[in-house]
Amino acid sequence: MNNNGHHSRRETWLRFKRAVRSFRASPAGRRGLAWFALLVVFLFAINGLNVVNSYVGRDFISAIEHKDRGLFVRQAWLYAGVFALSTLVAVVYRFAEERLGLLWRDWQTRQLLDAYLAKRVYYHLEEHAALENPDQRISEDIKTFTTTTLSFVLMLMNGTFTVVAFSSVLWSISPRLFLVAVAYAAAGTVLTVLIGGRLVGLNNQQLDKEANFRSELVHLREHAESVALLHREGRLKARLLARLDALVANFRHMTSVNRNLGFFTTGYNYMIQLIPALVVAPFFIDGAVEFGVVTQSAMAFAQLMGAFSLIVTQFNSISSYAAVIARLGKMVEAIEDTECIDRSPVRICEESGRVVFENLTLRRDDGTTLVRDLGVTIERGTRTLIMGTSGHAKVALFKATAGLCCAGSGNIRRPDADRMLFLPERPYLPRSTMRELLLRTTQNGGVRDEEIIHVLRLLKMDTVVKHIGGLDVERDWDGTLGLGEQAALAVARVLLAEPEFVFLDRMSIAMDTTQADQMLKLFTERKITYLVLGKPDDQLGHFDAALNLATDGSWTWRTVQN
Repeated sequence: MNNNGHHSRRETWLRFKRAVRSFRASPAGRRGLAWFALLVVFLFAINGLNVVNSYVGRDFISAIEHKDRGLFVRQAWLYAGVFALSTLVAVVYRFAEERLGLLWRDWQTRQLLDAYLAKRVYYHLEEHAALENPDQRISEDIKTFTTTTLSFVLMLMNGTFTVVAFSSVLWSISPRLFLVAVAYAAAGTVLTVLIGGRLVGLNNQQLDKEANFRSELVHLREHAESVALLHREGRLKARLLARLDALVANFRHMTSVNRNLGFFTTGYNYMIQLIPALVVAPFFIDGAVEFGVVTQSAMAFAQLMGAFSLIVTQFNSISSYAAVIARLGKMVEAIEDTECIDRSPVRICEESGRVVFENLTLRRDDGTTLVRDLGVTIERGTRTLIMGTSGHAKVALFKATAGLCCAGSGNIRRPDADRMLFLPERPYLPRSTMRELLLRTTQNGGVRDEEIIHVLRLLKMDTVVKHIGGLDVERDWDGTLGLGEQAALAVARVLLAEPEFVFLDRMSIAMDTTQADQMLKLFTERKITYLVLGKPDDQLGHFDAALNLATDGSWTWRTVQN
């Protein structure tokens, strides 16, 4: 148990160092160093003002004790001036801290998003369930990590400065009080770690359980209509309640540990107020010091204990922070593992003008062969129907050609992503404007509105533009359009992109026969070569060749005479 805990702490520390080192070495990190230097200057100023404030406060109280009106007024003005300057420095310090935190969060989020979206890592992580709730780790955990790291580093530096600044003050008042402060803080730190050590693991689990519960609620919102039509409320309610039960049970454990920790830390903090008086008050009673020294000792002791007791006062935050570091570290490691895996011996080579399958074998995860030694060349202009009794084989070929296959061997030669498009079985229409939906990023500004409207008119979709208010109105298309209309927009995107090839998964779910015929005619007119996954009884009137995939992995190729 101890070895596991030590290993976990070591991994957390290594992940922390790696994250900080990466940011520091970046261009954003170099800008961040300037902000950090400014923060260090302000920390010096804050601690210097605190020391000055302790002496001003001492003389202020002593003036009251001696009933010296003139000294009282002077010290009151000086007290107010120190407070005003301290306020100015504290506000600017907070501003600089927030700006540095924002700079770091922005940089780290961009880095993680780049890695998450590159090489379809997001797809492979989801496909193999390699990581839970990556969305929360990117959005919330990065925010917590950057802001909390900066906060803790500054607190540690501030604590160091405070120890340097107030140790001499407290020692000059009472060496015994200084030694009591050190011993009290050390004992408090050890006991806090012993009592609250379980919080790190519990916080880690809680973050995942909260995210799981939220993901079920998001699923319900996104599929509200389907749930209502199919009356699936009962099943979803059971899943939601199961997630809630897990969340509540884990939180109960956390509250039990926090209760025990709270008993200790609350008593610990109360004693901080009492200890200076117990040590210094006898000196005042004996006439050895003025009453202002008692108040100064209380302030100096509190400042020093605040610096010495960071683990005691911040343990809950530290435990949550350690969980966040672990979650982000695991995400980075999962992304790196996904990028390094040679997913399949199937090689994708870019070659314009044709699609070639060379000795292509595709298998399921259990080793079952779906396609065996496929060797076919589809030249541009050869409209191809891929049919057969094995639906798994057809889908595997579709995914493999798109670069999503995970098991197999052989080569696939095809045009690059700009010249070959893939249309899935169900249209994907994210929330966006019509223009963003229909044009690829590289086409922005290069396609006139008239051309867009013309293509939509060919698909009998031009009236939709008027209905929604124009090409630049953002909509939730799943709730605005029917399935057939969504499919028509997906086809319009292909027509506007004008690729060499388009590979279509089974479109019969989203389109009726008339729509499908119209789509294939438009592709032919625009010299877009299409490959279509179909059924054995599909008509061959729109095709030049047919590839038949059998359930045993064998295949046949034949040309079609029209």
